[in-house]
Amino acid sequence: MLRFIALRLALAIPTLLAISFLVFFASYLSPADPVDILLGQRAAPEAKARTRHEWGLDRPPLVRYADYVGGIVTRGDFGRSYMTREPITEIVKRGFPNTALLAALALTLSLVIGIPIGILSAVYANRAPDRLAMSVALAGVAIPSFVLGPVLILWIGQPRGPMPVIGFSLQDHRTAWQFFVLPAVVLAARSCALIARLTRSAMLDVLGQDYIRTARAKGLSGGVVMFKHALKNAFPPILTVAGTTFGYLLSGSFVVETFFTIPGIGYQSIRSILDRDYPVVQAMALLLATIFVLMNLTVDLLYGLLDPRARVAGGGPLLLGGARRGAATAAAGAAAPEEAQT
Repeated sequence: MLRFIALRLALAIPTLLAISFLVFFASYLSPADPVDILLGQRAAPEAKARTRHEWGLDRPPLVRYADYVGGIVTRGDFGRSYMTREPITEIVKRGFPNTALLAALALTLSLVIGIPIGILSAVYANRAPDRLAMSVALAGVAIPSFVLGPVLILWIGQPRGPMPVIGFSLQDHRTAWQFFVLPAVVLAARSCALIARLTRSAMLDVLGQDYIRTARAKGLSGGVVMFKHALKNAFPPILTVAGTTFGYLLSGSFVVETFFTIPGIGYQSIRSILDRDYPVVQAMALLLATIFVLMNLTVDLLYGLLDPRARVAGGGPLLLGGARRGAATAAAGAAAPEEAQT
């Protein structure tokens, strides 16, 4: 297992370096000069030259990139913001807990609601409960967050509804949780629908296996067959989607945080893009890429714990990634006929 972790981390390093390279040099494609952002376009040439030297913008791009990566690796230093001049690490520390909490709540809602709906649809396959549940799931996939968010704000948000949507930063920590309810619902809508459809596909595939018929023939109750035998074996592909969904929820929070003025990294990233604050944008992109890599590693490890066949087959732990991807591919293939029916 340690060899597997070391290999995955070794493969993650080139990926993160490539992302950092692309993100760093993408700022050179912008027509805006960072000095103009710092001082304004009408600043004196002497002041521009002094500022360019102070920020190291007069050095060759490859040298700046090497110093940038070295600062991240050795000191955890992502540089300073052009707009506020404060260290980007402080911006991340201030905003990431809000984004992580929002994504965690959305993932919890997706699993708590999506898995039971998928099980119910599998039990009543091609009957009225199944068709109703999959119709709702299709609507959840089809309606984007930038449409669902304003609708919920108008219907449920204050002053017409019970849920607050403005003034998060002005509240104390005892009441701040109320501001996460609607954003979590909006963010969880699509992932909940996807997990419900995937659970239905995986459960239908498992319920048709011989060992399920054997368990029923032994006289086991429907609950034992459903949860101890069927759901346990159908859960690995669901885990795969849940793990990668957490990364997408973090990135998808950009729009949701902007609508609900949640001061997370998504809201800060949108502001930084509008202000052309390139160092902050680079740091946020690297942070999200790192989260995706770590989530994939975590899912691989959990997959091996849930499915012993992935640990003992042939090459041992090194097959975990391939087995996980194979299960996800099989589940996606099983979902294709359902999409045609819906």
